[in-house]
Amino acid sequence: MKTIVETLAKRGIVCKRLEPLSPKELGSRKRVEIYRGVERDDYYCMVMVVRKKSRILRKETEEFEELHRRLEAKIEAKIKRRYLLLDAPICSKAAEALKERGWRIFPLEG
Repeated sequence: MKTIVETLAKRGIVCKRLEPLSPKELGSRKRVEIYRGVERDDYYCMVMVVRKKSRILRKETEEFEELHRRLEAKIEAKIKRRYLLLDAPICSKAAEALKERGWRIFPLEG
């Protein structure tokens, strides 16, 4: 969790609270780390960490969006900011699709 907080802090993103959630709680079998946070300006944020060797493809972006929708339904609140921290290569079309939908993508440092 320390590397996640440091990666976000380097980009000026500071969360007052950051809580881990398992993908099983959202009905998913994906191997990702999901965190729900509250930023300094009291907006909810979602941090998703993906660590894998193979490339992230366009079809996986739909699964990330579905996890986002399920998390919003679970906490019954709007998640304004979404961050994707990657320790994996990403397809250019997948990166473009996520950025169009408001995701901010950063490489995971550390």
